[in-house]
Amino acid sequence: MAALQQAGHTVAPFKVGPDYIDPGYHTLAAGRPGRNLDPVLVGESLVGPLFAHGSAGADIAVVEGVMGLFDGRVDSGAGSTAHVAELLDAPVLLVVDTRGHSTSLAALLHGFRTWRPEVRLAGVILNQVGSDRHESVLRDACDEVGLDVVGVLRRHAAVEVPSRHLGLVTATEHGAAARKAVDAMATLVADSVDLAAVVALAQGGPAFTPWAPPVESVAGRPVVAVAGGPAFTFGYAEHTELLHAAGAEVAVVDPLRDHALPDGTAGIVLPGGFPEQYAAELSANTALRHAVARANVPIHAECAGLLYLARSLDGQPMCGILAADATMTSRLTLGYRDVVAVADSLLHPAGTRLTGHEFHRTVVDPAHGEPPAWRWRGGADGFATDLIHASYVHIHPAAAPTAVARFVARCSSAAKAMPIAAHSTACVPSDANRNSHSV
Repeated sequence: MAALQQAGHTVAPFKVGPDYIDPGYHTLAAGRPGRNLDPVLVGESLVGPLFAHGSAGADIAVVEGVMGLFDGRVDSGAGSTAHVAELLDAPVLLVVDTRGHSTSLAALLHGFRTWRPEVRLAGVILNQVGSDRHESVLRDACDEVGLDVVGVLRRHAAVEVPSRHLGLVTATEHGAAARKAVDAMATLVADSVDLAAVVALAQGGPAFTPWAPPVESVAGRPVVAVAGGPAFTFGYAEHTELLHAAGAEVAVVDPLRDHALPDGTAGIVLPGGFPEQYAAELSANTALRHAVARANVPIHAECAGLLYLARSLDGQPMCGILAADATMTSRLTLGYRDVVAVADSLLHPAGTRLTGHEFHRTVVDPAHGEPPAWRWRGGADGFATDLIHASYVHIHPAAAPTAVARFVARCSSAAKAMPIAAHSTACVPSDANRNSHSV
């Protein structure tokens, strides 16, 4: 993406699956929002329109895959890179980690090419190549199965990005080092990949009608504060677009640095992220924690947002709106969830069915209120009240645009009923009584 952008192309960046971290690097590389394409979360019919929406004004799109080519939901394979490639009728460049491979690469490529012949393998990029001799043997293996080598990447420490418990350190947190790593990637790819061949392979394909936010705007332009900054980086670009389309004025607030909610805040969105990495700093910002606790406005929180609303996170005081405590564990919770809303809530009517995604290493005790935000086969999660919807489950907003519109409408009603001094930071309550809004 960065190499094509530096070569003069306008690149539309995409990621297969629900991952939030890679799109942050895509945004840095391409200079426009990284977006997700996940037929499990949004349905097959929306993948093409979301692709067209995100590709507007670009002359090439690059879609990074997820895991192996055919890896999706275990039961069906849905949501795999191959699945999305078929939905877009897009050619696939297979990036192969060649460490430990020589002639046997031919058998590997033969398997990938014949397993699902309807998936168009257009070429191979050899990654982690060790030497000229290694490259020569690998090229011969590709020739054996008739696949063109589009690029050869040697091992290069400058392009490495640090990881931790949920994957790569986010681009926002990695800061200038992320920019340096992406620039190093661009240089390496420009020197090692036939970009003209990549562009030629990307020509053509079906035309899709671009997705447009299917919501009506409410009057009054209610201010919706959306948490951002290093601790809250997990969000889909379409969420902000839907908030705007529904009539909200979106104002970003960084809970690590900002000490007050934006003037006139009528609703709060707390997306996912890494609050466990910043628990002490988030807790130290008592002014904002208390402002959130006293706001008495609609709040939509997912994963990290759920933790921020709890009484505590790893023993550090949080907002205290939810009568629950969160702790970091060594166990990874990861997977899709087919969920149902069991009661009317801030976002959804009872009976709403959606597919979401969980991705965290924390637990909340108790795990849910009554009613919970969601139930699914064998489980329940989160807290749902008239003013709060807080859950571990991430929902792609394009799959539930009416929930965003419902939220903004509630924010509009809250703004109309709001007293003039609603957001004064005077008379900050002590931690001892910050649970007055517990559910």
